[in-house]
Amino acid sequence: MELKNKTYGIVGLGIMGGSFAKSIRENILSQNGAAGKILVCNRSTACLSLATAEGVADEAYTSDKVGEMLPKCDVVFICLYPHATVSFLKEHREDFKSGAIVTDISGVKGIFDADLSLRDDVDFIIGHPMAGGEKEGYVNSNALFFVNHNYILCPTARNKAANLDFMRTLITAMGFSRITETTTDTHDYKIGFTSQLCHVIASALVESAEDSAITAFGGGSFEDLTRIAMINAPLWTELFIANKEKLCAHIDNFVSKMEDFKHAIETEDSAKLKALLEDTREKRLVMGSIRTVVK
Repeated sequence: MELKNKTYGIVGLGIMGGSFAKSIRENILSQNGAAGKILVCNRSTACLSLATAEGVADEAYTSDKVGEMLPKCDVVFICLYPHATVSFLKEHREDFKSGAIVTDISGVKGIFDADLSLRDDVDFIIGHPMAGGEKEGYVNSNALFFVNHNYILCPTARNKAANLDFMRTLITAMGFSRITETTTDTHDYKIGFTSQLCHVIASALVESAEDSAITAFGGGSFEDLTRIAMINAPLWTELFIANKEKLCAHIDNFVSKMEDFKHAIETEDSAKLKALLEDTREKRLVMGSIRTVVK
């Protein structure tokens, strides 16, 4: 599958958009004979200048000029917040190049189940890279974020087989070691547990601290558990609410398990507590051995 002669467009040059641009530059367009280009678009201009100066981007456009960029792009990564992605797809329906592959990175997928009124000659492939960093902005982007991580695709009936194959090849070339393919509903349920619930727990743990100085007594456990609490509040607020039914169900189940542990400790039921901890260990060992790879 030919990758190096394509023109790639990145809409939103933050930490994820920047990482895509850098990964494509380093892993695909650095090859001998590569004739492809990377075009980037962003609202603020500082990152556009930096990406151009670093040789990551061939052309840079401000958001008001994206209509000039899209007709040139064979592949477009929309790296915006979920609802902004939906709005972008609708607003720029006529701007995409005929035959273009367009994809997203949104952390929720149910929002794409509604009719987006996309053109038949534009293939929107729903995707979610399970990678990134805690800090925001292009300056914190890194092509290495993607190495040995998981990428989720949610193929639909309207996707062309050849374009799905292209995406799988592209994802692999960027360093992702696993591709999981599923439905949008399953995606939101599973991600509600493995990502969103974890961010809620980490945030709640930090909020429950009696004082900031308590970290002087940290030995690594608190730090490991709360790394993801350094959170992008506007983004995660949108993600949590967009997936509220599935996420709240996971929270309810988690609270129930916390009550089990609390009751066993409170009543000094060592047999129950020991059984819970042993069950936890066995489940975690099983979880660690599972690697789902589809195509």
